[in-house]
Amino acid sequence: DLAGDSNSYVNQLNLVSAWQPKRMFFNTSWWFYGSREKFEKADKSNMLSFDVGVYYPLKGLSNNEVAAKASSQHLCQGFGRLNQRGSQNEYIEFIKGDFPKENSNLFSGIDTSWHRIGKNGAEIESILKAVEQNFNFENPAVHIDDFIKAYQLLQNSTNEHWKVVKSKALKSIIEACLGLYLEVSAQSATAIPGETVGLNIEVLNRSKAPVTLLSYKLSNSNTIIDENIALDNNKKLNFTSTVTIDGNQKYTTPYWLNKKGSLGMYEVARQNLIGLPETPRAVSVDFNLSINNVPFTFTKDVIYRYAKPEKGELYRPFEIIPEASVKLNNQVHIFNNNTPKTIKVTVTSGRDNLNGYVSLEMPKGWQTSKKIPVSINNKGESESFSFVITPPNHQSEGYIKPIVKIDGVAFSQQLVEIDYQHIPTQTVLLPSKGKVVRIDIATKGKTVAYIEGAGDVVPSSLEAIGYTVDIIPVHQITSQVLKQYDAVVVGIRAYNILDELKFKQEVLFDFVKNGGNLIVQYNTNRRLKVQDNKLAPYPLSLSRARVTDENAKVTFLDTTHPILNYPNKISDADFNGWVQERGLYFPNKWDKNFVPLLSINDAGEPENLGSLLVAKYGKGYYIYTGLSFFRQFPAGNPGAYRLFANMISIGK
Repeated sequence: DLAGDSNSYVNQLNLVSAWQPKRMFFNTSWWFYGSREKFEKADKSNMLSFDVGVYYPLKGLSNNEVAAKASSQHLCQGFGRLNQRGSQNEYIEFIKGDFPKENSNLFSGIDTSWHRIGKNGAEIESILKAVEQNFNFENPAVHIDDFIKAYQLLQNSTNEHWKVVKSKALKSIIEACLGLYLEVSAQSATAIPGETVGLNIEVLNRSKAPVTLLSYKLSNSNTIIDENIALDNNKKLNFTSTVTIDGNQKYTTPYWLNKKGSLGMYEVARQNLIGLPETPRAVSVDFNLSINNVPFTFTKDVIYRYAKPEKGELYRPFEIIPEASVKLNNQVHIFNNNTPKTIKVTVTSGRDNLNGYVSLEMPKGWQTSKKIPVSINNKGESESFSFVITPPNHQSEGYIKPIVKIDGVAFSQQLVEIDYQHIPTQTVLLPSKGKVVRIDIATKGKTVAYIEGAGDVVPSSLEAIGYTVDIIPVHQITSQVLKQYDAVVVGIRAYNILDELKFKQEVLFDFVKNGGNLIVQYNTNRRLKVQDNKLAPYPLSLSRARVTDENAKVTFLDTTHPILNYPNKISDADFNGWVQERGLYFPNKWDKNFVPLLSINDAGEPENLGSLLVAKYGKGYYIYTGLSFFRQFPAGNPGAYRLFANMISIGK
């Protein structure tokens, strides 16, 4: 893209959408969700078509194969899919802006050349076109003179935006063509404000081009360390240094989480950070180099480099953390009577020799033990402490907050480490608090078999209100095993991910016929793993219908139905305080044996009657629900617990 005429539409799309939006399109064919027959009949007069199956010889892959690999990394939603090869036409609908001059080129008429930078643009383009056409892959350093010349011309541009963007790109290319390796590794992955940390600095020029390390400077210091050392080809230089973290240094955490936001909106104090993918690092090093007698500064964040025997060399960011962090081992604690419960609090030390005490702030009417001494010897070590909590005699809910005090300073944040193989390690500091709920709730039936789906906390939530819950693997589902249970609950998306479950349907239906209750939580309407479309004992079809407004009005369709009355009387209040949504993937067609109990809809949308369906089958009941119990239980929503208890209790 440096020459401005790249044929890679992906590169141009990134460039145009990020910096110079001229047009807006809508991926129309995708919106039809695979219904090609409907799409073929659609009006395409305002659409553009292009081939998304282009093959890239340098990659050995087609565009669609690259896309499939990317989609398959969307692990949490199970987006893994087969690769597609060969030409494939894609359609997009023109929404606004200037219509492209060529129907086959989305970017025709938009200047993506170097002319857009103004002064010296044509000369820079001429230099870089020549490099692109004659690039030396065996010795890319031979092009350094040209790149430096283009860089110097760029500094005279009057277009500040493009000067910044393209200067960064050119410096990156110069660095790569020289084989420059500039690294600053801390001797510890974390530090606290005021701590001094050792640094290992490595500098390496892997080319024959004349490069000199003039000096380097730590970002939090005004001291410049002069070196003036010529960097011979492939001769590594190593330095050691130290950095003292400022006592007022902010902790490392995403800038959009520093303050509590409102519904759907983060609050960011430093507006200039908005749009950045992560918070700028606390400590970096400026390397001042001379390349062909032209000064350049390359800035590198301090990182932590380490090795594992089974994985080799690894990197993670160097992060500033508090002296102490504290977390509740569970975020929600449910009390279905006034019996005290023990709650555990874990304190993690950010330094050696941590001494102080930990206590709990309680809501009105709740009681707990007093502060507990804390003494932790080693940085990174954790210790758990137990508090006995006594709830009030009446229904109540509130938040508890663990606090660690060290030398008179209070710490009340939880340090969350996000560590997956496919993304860099990250730490997030969040307010440490938990919800305590004393529920007035009645239950009937005692034992529940739970078939795990895509992962939720429903089993532990049901145990919190007094049920005995056993998690049953699919291969153990037999009539003999199930007959000891009052109800079987199927986890979210179980029919999307458990291949064997389709062979157990008749066993589950027989369980219902013999007097059991079967509760099936939401599944997506795609990739349902059932035979003959038999999700339920009676015909039942799922849709993509959902209600995203967590405060959407809920209308009771049959106020006399047992699920809305026994053993807990369900009222409008039980739907207060729901989080994130009401529910999703509601059924849109069902047999007359099903009774819909609720009507819910988002503003301006048609009513949804399929959020909670109940059918008598033999002696028992089959219940299908798209209500988001899996979100409400972790939020400690009393009404959700009461309604689910009624579903388990029906007929008991």
